[in-house]
Amino acid sequence: MEGLQAPEQRGSMQPGRLGGLVSAWALACKGLERLLEVERAQLPLWIVVAFGAGVALWFVAPGDEARAGFMLLGLGLAGLAARGSSRTRRVAMAVLIAASIGCGWIWLRAESVAHEKLGGVRIATVTGTVETVEPLIAKDKWRLTLRLDGEEVLPERVRISLRDAQYEAVMGAGARVRLRARLTPPPSMSVPGGYDFARTAWFRQIGAVGTALGEVEVLGQRAPSGLAAWRIDLGQEVRERLPGRGDGIATALATGDKNAVTLEDAEAMRRSGLAHLLAVSGLHIAAVVGGAMIVSLKLLALWPALAARTNLIIVSAAIGALAGVGYTLLTGMQVPTVRACIAALLVLLGMALGREALSLRLVAAGAVIILLIRPEAIAGASFQLSFAAVTAIIALHAHQRVRGWIAPRDDGVSGRMARGFLALLLTGLAVELALMPFALFHFHKSGLYGVAANLIAIPLTTFVIMPALGLALLFDLIGLGAPFWWVAGLTLDALTGLAHGVANSPGAVAMVPSMSDAGFALCIAGFLWMCLWQRRWRWWGLPLWLVGMGLAFTAPRPALLVTGDGRHLALMDATGVPYLLRARAGDFVRDMLAEGAGHDGDLPALEDSPLARCNRDACLAVVEEGGRAWRVLATRSRDFIAWRELVEACAEADIVVSERRLPEACSPRWLKLDRETLARTGGVAVHLGAVPRVETVAARTHYLPWSPYSASSGS
Repeated sequence: MEGLQAPEQRGSMQPGRLGGLVSAWALACKGLERLLEVERAQLPLWIVVAFGAGVALWFVAPGDEARAGFMLLGLGLAGLAARGSSRTRRVAMAVLIAASIGCGWIWLRAESVAHEKLGGVRIATVTGTVETVEPLIAKDKWRLTLRLDGEEVLPERVRISLRDAQYEAVMGAGARVRLRARLTPPPSMSVPGGYDFARTAWFRQIGAVGTALGEVEVLGQRAPSGLAAWRIDLGQEVRERLPGRGDGIATALATGDKNAVTLEDAEAMRRSGLAHLLAVSGLHIAAVVGGAMIVSLKLLALWPALAARTNLIIVSAAIGALAGVGYTLLTGMQVPTVRACIAALLVLLGMALGREALSLRLVAAGAVIILLIRPEAIAGASFQLSFAAVTAIIALHAHQRVRGWIAPRDDGVSGRMARGFLALLLTGLAVELALMPFALFHFHKSGLYGVAANLIAIPLTTFVIMPALGLALLFDLIGLGAPFWWVAGLTLDALTGLAHGVANSPGAVAMVPSMSDAGFALCIAGFLWMCLWQRRWRWWGLPLWLVGMGLAFTAPRPALLVTGDGRHLALMDATGVPYLLRARAGDFVRDMLAEGAGHDGDLPALEDSPLARCNRDACLAVVEEGGRAWRVLATRSRDFIAWRELVEACAEADIVVSERRLPEACSPRWLKLDRETLARTGGVAVHLGAVPRVETVAARTHYLPWSPYSASSGS
């Protein structure tokens, strides 16, 4: 009997366990329903996040099959979620559909701008019409974007750099020019994790970039006109009239032209956490709109009849809106500027309607507008930094405890000043923490003293520098702008001095060699989770953010970085200092290799390193890594090398790097990176740990249509 009853008893236990799981699942679903009901006002924000996530996923999905699979899976799961009426199912359905549409929208955008690209280096005489002119004041150069006159073997649109001596004022938009230039395909990232200009060029439909050789012949003259001409003239006036060393920064504030800022000042602003002041965005739009509103309100109030019959707040808001739109147009309609202008217009509309306008929904509305017009903007640092900063500020000031700390109360001047300082401190800290992952991902560095620097720089820029510049330009119309130029110059000198002082302080910058996509995604997910929810479960995002930052700061440092042309190499010693194969490498190469190595400082020459022995033709270095010694051989001249000597040297080396095509008989023990190999892989990062591995630019970008390593790449 016991033997017959045992199976029945064992079987009777299964339904109990299954019933327990069902009950637990039902309780979890009910709990989630209650949370979503409480947070129902925040749910539309996550639909916008899902749309942006779908756009972002297109950039990292490994090929069209994966993108199509994601879209089909999302729509299929959305269909399953639609078979129910609970809030959880409705939210899931909306999020999945939004993500699928986002992926499809950027895909459509990328295909709609498809164009021919130059296949290789070419020297040619080109004739075309100037579309845009960009002054590179800090480099004494000008950049022209030309639409060519139907050359069959060249792309339709190219970008050419001219020396200052080659440029004439008649080469404005619409002028026709003929010039001889050295053209190359738009460059992809030089090493893994670097800036990918090819992506920017793809969406701008630029098929080649180059440098003008010799004189430029003007076939049809047209002086710069419209806003472009006004922007150039305004920038020139600012640089001529402003005393002191801050004329480049003043030009950036007045016209949005960051190319006028010297390389030293730009680097100091980045290292000190003040680089956001150079990008015309919310701070600058707020200063312009607020200043226009205050001035117009005070002036209109002097007219008693108008003040008695009209709501001057609405009139001044309209004037502020016009000032904001005009400033946005003048500064080139960059992504952060457009976002800030849209936000300002919504705020002004809310004021006119008597509604609360400063909210995360306002930020979401601005993001949707930009993503519908230019979805590729989501991959750029400008979009990410500007929206992250605004989201962090609004989420911080929406928190009940923070509101209680800084709420107005009748406690005198000292109390108001203390609350204002606390508000600035908390805002600076929130923005610094919010922007840190983005700075590490895009620039490999993040300023550690940015909070303190911004406590001084933001009020100085908002309440002194911007008004002084505006008043100086205004009073110049009647010849009385000199005092305001003096004030602007003095305060801009103080700003640049602050930036350089903070940037040169010990430990001012934290650097990482690279930040993985997974770590970056965790930081973004944690940040959004903390900002978009309102209840205590928002803090569940903090562990995600911390894990993402941990992955960034523990990322392995490559032992070797090689550019895609094989000319430049950086070899790391045991302390992480990168040594350059060619001591005369330019500033761009030095900065790019320093960022890829996560190094803050000068890059010495490899021939001066105790790791290497160099002659005129090559360097041989020995690197201790992963419990063994690695022999690295790198050529650095184009002179003839005896075949037998080269082959013997290759056989004794573990890694060989060269910008020339090496013979097949050159066979190192592990890795050969010559012209032929690098043409397939692009730039390379070599990790020599316990498990050696090679990371290539081609592996990161081959599935993108603009990549030179893509099968669909035009030529």
